[in-house]
Amino acid sequence: MRAKKHLEDALRGVLAALGLPWPAKTTIEPPKNKQFGDMATNAAMLLAKETQTKPIELAQKIRSTLLASRPELADIQVAGPGFLNITFTAEFWQRTVNDILSADQNYGRATSEQPLKVMVEYVSANPTGPLHIGHGRGAALGDSLARILRYAGYKVLTEYYINDAGKQMDILASSVLFRMRRLAGGKEEMPEECYKGLYITDLAARILEQKGPSFCASPEAAAFCREFAVSSILQGIKDDLASFRVEHDHWFSEQSMVNSGQVDQTLNQLLEKGLAYEQDGAIWFRTASFGDDKDRVLRKSDGSLTYFASDITYHADKFKRGIDLAVDIWGADHHGYVDRMKAAVEAALGKGRGSLEILLVHLVTLMRNGQQLPMSTRAGEFVTLREVIDEVGTDAARFMFLSRKSNSPLDFDLDLMKQKNMENPVYYVQYAHARIHSLLRKAEERSLPPDPPEADILTALDTEEDLELLKHLEEFPDVVLLSASSLSPHYISYYLMQLAASLHKYYTLRQVLAASEEKLIQARLLLCRAVAVVLRNGLALLGVSAPEKM
Repeated sequence: MRAKKHLEDALRGVLAALGLPWPAKTTIEPPKNKQFGDMATNAAMLLAKETQTKPIELAQKIRSTLLASRPELADIQVAGPGFLNITFTAEFWQRTVNDILSADQNYGRATSEQPLKVMVEYVSANPTGPLHIGHGRGAALGDSLARILRYAGYKVLTEYYINDAGKQMDILASSVLFRMRRLAGGKEEMPEECYKGLYITDLAARILEQKGPSFCASPEAAAFCREFAVSSILQGIKDDLASFRVEHDHWFSEQSMVNSGQVDQTLNQLLEKGLAYEQDGAIWFRTASFGDDKDRVLRKSDGSLTYFASDITYHADKFKRGIDLAVDIWGADHHGYVDRMKAAVEAALGKGRGSLEILLVHLVTLMRNGQQLPMSTRAGEFVTLREVIDEVGTDAARFMFLSRKSNSPLDFDLDLMKQKNMENPVYYVQYAHARIHSLLRKAEERSLPPDPPEADILTALDTEEDLELLKHLEEFPDVVLLSASSLSPHYISYYLMQLAASLHKYYTLRQVLAASEEKLIQARLLLCRAVAVVLRNGLALLGVSAPEKM
């Protein structure tokens, strides 16, 4: 917060003038009760013991020095055992309007001379079927997080890891081939392990039309089915993500990594370092030495690779590209894999555990008419992301996915998200933005366009509701930094809901165009314009549009 930084600078100056050090555990934060001012600090309490002074006496000395040197401070109260409760002047908060309107799309943006390089890997769904709603939550999280990190001054690379190697690809090929044979008149039953969705039938029909029934018995059929299915499914995934406003800078193929020999090279390096060993014809990683409950297989006795072997190699490739932090977004069912992967990054790659952050995305429960819809990819019973986009729209889906922390369960009510009323959270926020633009259009019709935000105009913003909005707007840059540092986009959506609530309340109570003085109308129009800028900027970080008409 600008207020927090401003107060910290002022307090540091006062303590230095008094010959006092800056206490390491000093807190400066808004008090829980608004009656106690805008900010509170415990600095005097922490310094009292060191200076052998009573906390209240020291607090009084700091108070008088601050008030004498800082005209933007309206009042400072000494409370309890020595807390300082500070209230800023209305003029201090009024400057926020000019800050926002001057910065416009850059309000809340941070810069860094040496930005941290972060790779965010997300979605990374196996190309064995269309994206379902659970993938959508991870897609929204990863894409929004990348937007927020860039806005907060990080250098960001986004990537999709294509799991196109291993047993699941063989199962996919078999599934398509079996379905082709059935379409060509065969009677054999499809094995239980095969994928059974309608998309498998569609893929089989397309190949059958292209190659003819005799191709089913061809020795090249399985390989062709695999390549055709992976290519078709992956293109469908890319199309769905584009419709969902999700982009990746790079698509990384697991199969290409295996073919290039990178995995073999990694296994040999682990063996040479004594971090892996051979036993019973398999290669094992010494994960038990790094906190795991047992050692884990990297290469099975039949020569096939485990996911763990490919993942270690993949993360080695990531860090070779010069990143400082790898952020992986995984499904919650991979929670047991987190510590194992962090141990591998530390032991095998020589990186600190903090260089890898893994965000888990909890399952989404899809609801319609109060009933839970089934979700089973293998059985072909699931609602695709495409179906959700077509039904409720990208804005509603993205906002809902980002409305709470990713590792919390999420009930996605399709009926609610289609409603065009205040019960729908995305409508609630977007309507606040549209409402302001409607207000500005009406003002223009009455020849009342808002003037430049000069100080004498903004002094009219002195009511409790004015100041509440101003203080809320001033928080936005801090919310962006909090979301970036904690890798949590839901702080943005929560903030926008609160800001929209304040705007709707303000709109109702303060009838902007009905004010008695033109100066007051102008000031309130400027304030509303500032709110619209912050709503638009915040929604953009979530990948959600900010309509001007609804």
